[in-house]
Amino acid sequence: MSSTELPFVPPANVLPKVGTVRVAEGERLRSVELPGVTLTIRSRPPAREGLPPALYVHGLGGSSQNWSALMALLDGVVDGEALDLPGFGDSPPPDDGNYSVTGHARAVIRYLDASGRGPVHLFGNSLGGAITTRVAAVRPDLVRTLTLVSPALPEIRVQRAAVPTGLLAVPGVALLFTRLTREWTAEQRVRGVMALCYGDPGRVTPEGFRNAVQEMERRLRLPYFWDAMARSARGIVNAYTLGGQQGLWRQAERVLAPTLLVYGGRDQLVGFRMAQKAARAFRDSRLVTLPDAGHVAMMEYPETVALAFRELLEDAGELGAQRARRAGRADAGGDAVDEAGTDESMGG
Repeated sequence: MSSTELPFVPPANVLPKVGTVRVAEGERLRSVELPGVTLTIRSRPPAREGLPPALYVHGLGGSSQNWSALMALLDGVVDGEALDLPGFGDSPPPDDGNYSVTGHARAVIRYLDASGRGPVHLFGNSLGGAITTRVAAVRPDLVRTLTLVSPALPEIRVQRAAVPTGLLAVPGVALLFTRLTREWTAEQRVRGVMALCYGDPGRVTPEGFRNAVQEMERRLRLPYFWDAMARSARGIVNAYTLGGQQGLWRQAERVLAPTLLVYGGRDQLVGFRMAQKAARAFRDSRLVTLPDAGHVAMMEYPETVALAFRELLEDAGELGAQRARRAGRADAGGDAVDEAGTDESMGG
């Protein structure tokens, strides 16, 4: 399979009608009602009790499913949950219609406060990277570490391929685009998205592509799908124009948590050139660059991202503390843990 070729899937009319969100083996979904917003939470039972909590936040047009591969690789290190942002995945729109970066960040904070899981290892991709940067800056008590995959932080020279996404922020453009693309099939839309977001779309398996088509079919039937996309795109553009203490780069400088930055060399939406600026902005950061990755490295190279996160924990002293706690339980008569087996299960 060539680097630009996606696997074939049958025409949409022979695929089963999809009414529910896909849940991978070992995952479970639940709905959480909070003031002004209802969130769908995807989780995996941790490999053992007592692991520190983690929360994953997806990007524009994505969902909690974007983190399934990484969550599975890290379930021996963290107790992971991924949320669907309001209006995305299986979460309904927010009551107030606020899709700004601040509005999304407020939803994340409300969930963490209500669940009592903080401080967490916080992950964000793209729009989710901007959201989690804001969360870490304004509520440092909720964040142990911060992992950002291609975060949507302001750029002076925006990537050319990102311009159409930015245009969605212009009033009326989303409606016009909907009319112009009315005849596009779900397969055509998914191929376009994957060509834009993956460094090598050929890495997508036939099963993964088929699942993405089914999810696209489901989303297109949601009456608020384009509204959520357009308003969230507008939220990113507006966040880019904010200055002072509300500016995202200024907030990046305020983040206290150890931060892992992951950038893809083939990213068409977030400039690879921003990697060094981000590494300078976050005061306690480590940078991982993946030359062949696109915008969603946690989906293209989950093993590499998982290994980088484990190294972040090593540097922060988190893994050593976990081992000490397990050794203490073993000395006290608890179940011993095979460290080598745990490491190998992480795919690193």
